[in-house]
Amino acid sequence: QVRLAESGGGLVQPGGSLRLTCATSGFSFSSNYMHWVRQAPGQGLEWVSGISATGRLTSYVDSVKGRFTISRDNAKNTLYLQMNSLKFEDTALYYCARDKAGNVRGQGTLVTVSS
Repeated sequence: QVRLAESGGGLVQPGGSLRLTCATSGFSFSSNYMHWVRQAPGQGLEWVSGISATGRLTSYVDSVKGRFTISRDNAKNTLYLQMNSLKFEDTALYYCARDKAGNVRGQGTLVTVSS
């Protein structure tokens, strides 16, 4: 059974940082491209970032380039998202996902950027 469990969200002031973690099990994590997607209040799912199976290739939506860093630890079957210089518009429910569309994703972790 595929399991994706996100954690690390919370309330942070603009300019602050958070590190999201996604613990996975039930599939061959080290063989899969992985993604982070998010859903802002009242909006649809938005792809945020992706990372290749080896971790050598990463990609980001333009709005987070230079601020967010995706990484993975294949020995721990874990995906990460380091988020720096957070902005109000980063407020969303963040999911790790096996596909770019977010069809196979966890329950999410809430990130709220507020002063």
